[in-house]
Amino acid sequence: MPETRASNEQLRTLNPGYFALVMGTGIVSVAMQNQHAYALSVALLWLTAIAYVVLLTLYLWRVIAFRAAVAADLSDPARAFGYFTFVAATDVLGTRLAIDQHYVAALVLLAVGSLAWLVLGYVIPWTAVLGQARRPVVQYANGTWFIWVVASQSIAVLAAGLEPAVSDGRRELALLAVFSWSVGVFLYAAAGIFVSTRMLFYPLRPDDLTPPYWVSMGATAITVVAGARIVEMADAPMVDVTRGLIAGTAVVFWAFGTWLIPALIAAGIWRHVVHHIPLRYDAPLWSIVFPLGMYSVGGHYLGQADHLPIVQAIGDGESWVALVAWAMTFAAMLVHLTRSPSRSRRASALASR
Repeated sequence: MPETRASNEQLRTLNPGYFALVMGTGIVSVAMQNQHAYALSVALLWLTAIAYVVLLTLYLWRVIAFRAAVAADLSDPARAFGYFTFVAATDVLGTRLAIDQHYVAALVLLAVGSLAWLVLGYVIPWTAVLGQARRPVVQYANGTWFIWVVASQSIAVLAAGLEPAVSDGRRELALLAVFSWSVGVFLYAAAGIFVSTRMLFYPLRPDDLTPPYWVSMGATAITVVAGARIVEMADAPMVDVTRGLIAGTAVVFWAFGTWLIPALIAAGIWRHVVHHIPLRYDAPLWSIVFPLGMYSVGGHYLGQADHLPIVQAIGDGESWVALVAWAMTFAAMLVHLTRSPSRSRRASALASR
């Protein structure tokens, strides 16, 4: 009975952004595929699929069993945008499956991700921002707001990757890729303004600089990947009129994302070294793994698409950094999951005395 109560409490408080685990594992699988580490890439693909199914089951269970907690998350501007990790995770898994020519499964995941993106893209801004009684809402803006950008660009990546592989629907996929990429670019500008305003006008404590701020770099990286894949797409009206613009914009986003990395590292040093905040495992840590993996994939694809060997070399080198970050985070997660049941049992025992 105590164990059941502890499990229910863990499910009730499940982080809305835990699908970042799938995002991080999936993109590192893509990076390893690019580096010709095929066996490792396939193993990571299996882990990605398993994590996706497990998390999807848990979240559906949470919606049924703890609707009030889900509603509270959706109305919390500091947490609601984490639900966009479901969209990005769906598309990242689809992108990796498309690489192995599992096109039917990838198309299904694209449909699921696109529908979720469309629904959440209107629901979350209303429930968490426009419908908020608390004002000003910008004081709650944080790195998770950039996940909306990632979700938009993940659709562009998958649509662009599938377009050359299908015979029917190429124009529609091209339209979807360019449309979602364009929306993502504007959303990045909006998120950047909101988060910058929060940092300038409200106190910034070490506790506030959580790992999701790395998504600001990850959002630039996936914009680069989407842009590079669109540039390589087969001719279509929507691609033909935007190819040059998208190619140039992708380079600009790569440069800005590269510039962000030292600032994010410095923020981590300020948080953990200067202010001695312990570095413990938590679901948001996957928000560091995904940007590192996406930056590596972005450099690889951009270097190929625009014939920039230096950019490709940087991306290829970053692939192994992302793999190390994934391995450390995954090991920490396993230790955390192993210890959590025992801590819950001790807490339940103390509470019952």
